[in-house]
Amino acid sequence: MKKALPLSLTAFVVIADQLSKAWIVSTIPEGTVAYRLLGDFLWICHVRNDAVAFSMGAGLPEAVKAAAFIVIPLVLMALVVASIFTDRIIGKVTSFQRWCLAGIAGGGIGNLIDRVFRSFRVVDWISTDNYGWFGMERFPTYNIADAAIVISVVLLVASILIGEFRKNAKQES
Repeated sequence: MKKALPLSLTAFVVIADQLSKAWIVSTIPEGTVAYRLLGDFLWICHVRNDAVAFSMGAGLPEAVKAAAFIVIPLVLMALVVASIFTDRIIGKVTSFQRWCLAGIAGGGIGNLIDRVFRSFRVVDWISTDNYGWFGMERFPTYNIADAAIVISVVLLVASILIGEFRKNAKQES
């Protein structure tokens, strides 16, 4: 039961993501910016992404998209969720890392729902100013699911690196 608790984060991310997307779809016409907040830093807009991260794969045939954007993510989400319950898939997982995996699963499921029920078109609605970094005026538009995935991956990687650092420091002393 204790290992299943992080799935509450998965459910929260999926629900928050889908409710926010439903609100965006029902109130903001596609391709428009409805709100500009904090000067011009944050835009609430309605964009559809028919690809994966940074619009990669937008021009692929529908059959390839079905495999690449639905089947592969489904398998990956199953592995992530299974990793929450067992150490056999990716090795020893701490409680904190289980929560990170749950955040990744929630984000993945949220975007997968869009791909299945919105014709491979994920609703993105958060646009932030990038101040010209990396040659981009604005960061690519994203949603709650995307944010959950990025934050969870960063925390998971940091946790793994800190764990390795501590393990190496302990072996040296």
